[in-house]
Amino acid sequence: MPVSDNAKPFEWPVRVYYEDTDAQGVVYYANYFRFMERARTEWLRALGVDQVAMMEDERRIFVVTETKAEFIVPARFNDQIIVTARLAGLTRVTFDIEQNIYLNSLDGKLLLRGGVRAAYLNADTLRPVRVPASIFEEVKS
Repeated sequence: MPVSDNAKPFEWPVRVYYEDTDAQGVVYYANYFRFMERARTEWLRALGVDQVAMMEDERRIFVVTETKAEFIVPARFNDQIIVTARLAGLTRVTFDIEQNIYLNSLDGKLLLRGGVRAAYLNADTLRPVRVPASIFEEVKS
């Protein structure tokens, strides 16, 4: 199911630390995925999704099934970046999250254009189950 393209994305600020960079002083490519993961987790938390309770009480989990990233401009040590997350699509058992990374603000330079597809699974069988409508109700419109 398509979702509104007008929805304002969730924003998560991140400071780039020395440990995030490579020998050239730019963010090591794999660390962008770590930043994106943290933003997705905080976005879900802001939506009221308690992933620990979901796993322990409901025996349901989210798993990433696909990820993509277009590296446009590198971030560097001590940069303040904004990592976004926005619901871009929803099917019965998967959802697509658009994720971008900007320098300083959403109006800043686009550093990375990316996204993730996640599936909703039974934690015991690892089989897909229907995504509850209540999880994304407020962001679908």
